[in-house]
Amino acid sequence: MSTALVKGQNTALTAPQVRVVVEVACPTDLSALLVAANGKVRSDADFVFYNQPNGPGVSCRQPSPGQPWEVSVDTGAVPADVDKVRIVVSVDGQGQRFGQVAPPTARVYDAAGAELVNYAVTGLATESIVIALELYRRAGAWKVRAVGQGYAGGLADLIQDHGVVVDGAPAPAAAAPAPAPQAAPPPPPPVTQAPPPPPPVTQAPPPPPPSAPPAPQYTPPPAAPAPQYAPAPQAAPPPPPPAPPAPQPPAPQPPAPAAPQPPAAAPISMEKTLGRPGAPVSLSKGERVSLRKENGVQLTLVRMGLGWDPIKRRGLFGSREIDVDLDASAILFADQQPVDIAFYNQLRSKDGSIAHTGDNRTGDGDGDDESIIVDLARVPAHVTTVLFVVTSYQGHTFEQVEAAFCRLVDETTRQELARYTLSGGVGTTGMVMAKVYREGGVWKMMAIGEPVQGRQPLELIPMLGRFL
Repeated sequence: MSTALVKGQNTALTAPQVRVVVEVACPTDLSALLVAANGKVRSDADFVFYNQPNGPGVSCRQPSPGQPWEVSVDTGAVPADVDKVRIVVSVDGQGQRFGQVAPPTARVYDAAGAELVNYAVTGLATESIVIALELYRRAGAWKVRAVGQGYAGGLADLIQDHGVVVDGAPAPAAAAPAPAPQAAPPPPPPVTQAPPPPPPVTQAPPPPPPSAPPAPQYTPPPAAPAPQYAPAPQAAPPPPPPAPPAPQPPAPQPPAPAAPQPPAAAPISMEKTLGRPGAPVSLSKGERVSLRKENGVQLTLVRMGLGWDPIKRRGLFGSREIDVDLDASAILFADQQPVDIAFYNQLRSKDGSIAHTGDNRTGDGDGDDESIIVDLARVPAHVTTVLFVVTSYQGHTFEQVEAAFCRLVDETTRQELARYTLSGGVGTTGMVMAKVYREGGVWKMMAIGEPVQGRQPLELIPMLGRFL
C-alpha cells in the first residue's frame, strides 16, 4: 500500500532499488543531485540529467518516447559519502511556472512496479524548478522525505545552492577573476548509450546546390503614360495659309523600358552565398548562408569564433578596463531534443564531432577569444541543429559588452566565410548567436542574434525550442 506524504514528512524506504516519477501537467525535465553531508555535490558528475544520465547508483532516462522520465536509484550502489539523492523537476518552457498547472505528484515505485510513496507538491507559485523528494541515509537505513522546495530563479539558483557549477558564482566584491576552470573536476565520463556514429554523410553526394531563389513576380510599375495627343479635329477646310503639319504621335514603344527590373530580392530567401577568398559574407539577423565552397563542394570542418573586448570605464581618476567573461557553447539538438553540449566545462561533445578550444575569462586580446570547431562530416545523423549560444558568467549584460561578434571560418583553409556583428546589445546575460543546421542534406548557417536570460548554457536549454 502506498504511503501519502505531506511536505516535510518522511517514511522508511522499504526497497533497495526504486524508481521515481514526477507527474506534471506540462513538459518538464527530471534530474537528480547526489549530495554529500555538507549539502553540496562532490563534483559535476553528481548532477544526473538527460544529457548526463548515469551517476553512481543513480540513472535518469525516458523508458520510451512519450513516457515520463524517471530516476532509478540503487541505494546499495550509492557511494558511502553521498548523504542524499534529491529528485529535481523543472518546467521545460520559457515563462512557464508550476503555479500555472495542477500540483506535481511524485511517486516512488519498487523494482516490481508497486507504488511505495506518493507526494503531491502543493503551494507552488512562481517556481520553475523544485526539489520534490529526497532519499537519505539515517542510522544505516534509507528513508524518503517530501521536500517541495522550489526555486523562482530556476536552474541557476539550484545549482549555485548545491555547488554544481565548478567555479561557483563570483563574489560581488572580489576584484580578481573567479578561480580558473582548470580546478574543475574532470568532465563526466562518456555516456555509453550514445547513439552509434552514423554512416559518413559524405558517402551520398549532396543534392545539387539550389538554384538561385526564383525572382519574385515583379510587376513593373505602370509606365509613365504616353502623352495624350488629342485626335486632329475634323476641321473645316483649311484657311488659305497652309496649317503646319499636325504632330505625329510617337512610334509604339516596348512596355515600361524606363523602369529597370530589380535583381532577385534577397529578403525572400534571406540566404546568401559564401564570398570569394578575402570577401566574407556579412550577415544580418535572420540571414542564412549555405556551407558550400565556390566549387560546390560541401564544407567539412568549420570554426565558430567569438570575440569581444573588456568594458572600458572612464572616471575621475582615469580610465580602466573591466574583464568580461563570456562563454561560447554549442548545443546539439535532435529535432527538438537536446542531446549533447560542448562548453567550458565539457570541451568536447561525447561523439567527438565538436570541440571547444578553451575558456577565455577576460576578453583581452585581438581576434577570436573563444572558438568552437565543428567537424560536419562527423556530426551524428540524428543531430539536426547545432545552436551556438553565448552567456555572461559574471552577469555583465550585452549593453555593457563591447565589440562582440561571431564569425564562421573554413578551418581547412583558415578563410573567413561569414561574420555577424552584435551591435547595440540589450540588458540580458545570454545571446543565441547563430545555428548550423541540416536542410535537404546540406549544412547551412543562420545568424540569429536573439537575447535570452542566463549566465550559463544549461540554463538556456528550456528557452531554445523556438530557434529550432
